[in-house]
Amino acid sequence: MNRTTPRRSRSRLHTGVGVVLTAVMLFPVYWMVNVSLTPQNAMRKDDPSLVPLHLTFEGYSAVLHDQLPYLGTSFLIGIGTVLLTVAVSAPAAFALSKLAPRGGGTLSFVLVVAQMIPGIVMAMGFYAVYLKVGLLNAWWGLIIADSTLSVPFGVMIFTAFMRGIPDELIDAAKVDGAHIGRVFGAIVLPLSRNSVVTVSLFSFLWSWSDFVFASTLAGGSSLQPITLGIYRYIGNNNQEWNAIMATAVVASVPATVLLVLAQRYVAAGVTAGAVK
Repeated sequence: MNRTTPRRSRSRLHTGVGVVLTAVMLFPVYWMVNVSLTPQNAMRKDDPSLVPLHLTFEGYSAVLHDQLPYLGTSFLIGIGTVLLTVAVSAPAAFALSKLAPRGGGTLSFVLVVAQMIPGIVMAMGFYAVYLKVGLLNAWWGLIIADSTLSVPFGVMIFTAFMRGIPDELIDAAKVDGAHIGRVFGAIVLPLSRNSVVTVSLFSFLWSWSDFVFASTLAGGSSLQPITLGIYRYIGNNNQEWNAIMATAVVASVPATVLLVLAQRYVAAGVTAGAVK
């Protein structure tokens, strides 16, 4: 009994500390929602209200009127980045993990190094190349650029997971007459579902939140992502803070929903290959 009481006390203390830290970290998110629902004239008070007493949705109405094209472009770029990332990284990881190509170790090292290159450096390189080939201000040029950030990560995640797939399963499929493409498409890829969800989620989030590539490569495009929409909205409506915060809330919803829905698969995909 004497041992149980201190344990319960420590557990309650840890829980209390965790709740306080979580509240501190989430307070900016709450304040963003609070301001988005606060009338414009109520923001000029000396003592701001911690709770919106007079709710208004005029900020969200402005978002639906002004920001829907940016949201649509971000979805288009995000989905394109996911498809391109999975299409490139999954076969590459299958080759590295199961086919043992010559120079595979060097390629894996290069992929790790590629993730250390600052985004602004890559953006300048892409700008020089896109300027010559005519890809500036093209939405599918952003898909290619965003994929360069997610493909190395995708290859690492897929490789770690696919190494855990028994070689006997692949050998049995080959004995039955399946060619290597069918082995990958019918056996390896379905078994890698958790990794597919993990890579897809992070690819989408990276492209959804990208600002460096978007401002460098698509600053003059008619189809711009939501990050540029928020940036320009702040410049054009720097006094309408409820509309600005409503834009930020709307832009955060897809990422939040995806994280909540896919967290189980993400945990399994990220930890795959960690313990073998």
